[in-house]
Parts: sequence; C-alpha cells; structure tokens
Amino acid sequence: MPNTKSSIQRVKRTRSQALLNRIRKSKYKSAIKQMSTYLESGKMSEAKSFLPKFHSQLMKIAKTGVVSKKTAARKISRITKKINKSQKK
Repeated sequence: MPNTKSSIQRVKRTRSQALLNRIRKSKYKSAIKQMSTYLESGKMSEAKSFLPKFHSQLMKIAKTGVVSKKTAARKISRITKKINKSQKK
C-alpha cells in the first residue's frame, strides 16, 4: 500500500493508463481480426474498402506506444501486399 501522497497519485495514474492501454490493445487486435476474416473469407472488396480505416486505426494505436510503430507498419504492409496480390489474379 502506498504511503506518500505522490505514490498514491502514481497508483491512480498507473491504473488509468493500464486501462487505456488495454482498450487500445483490444482495438488493435479486433482490427487485425476483422481484416483477417475479410481476407480468409475472400471478401476482397470489403478488405480493400476497410484498408484505409485499418491503416488509420493501427497507426493511431502505434503512436501511443502500445504497439511499436514498426510492428504496425509491418502488419499494414503485409495485409496491403495480400490485397494487391489478390487483385492481380
């Protein structure tokens, strides 16, 4: 149990930040899951229309530091490559 005033405030802040990080990580995972369901089911038109929103969501989450920017960029790149590859077929 924290004793000093500053440590009490720090505990409150840590809890609120942990909650926000959990929400952001959940949004990140759900966006990836939604895109992967589009790709697996072969709904390329939906995947292509969802791509800008997907990109935006991942980068918004990445700039907060919950997921690294490189990880988000890698996910976006691989999914964009899959969509473009399916369009050429």
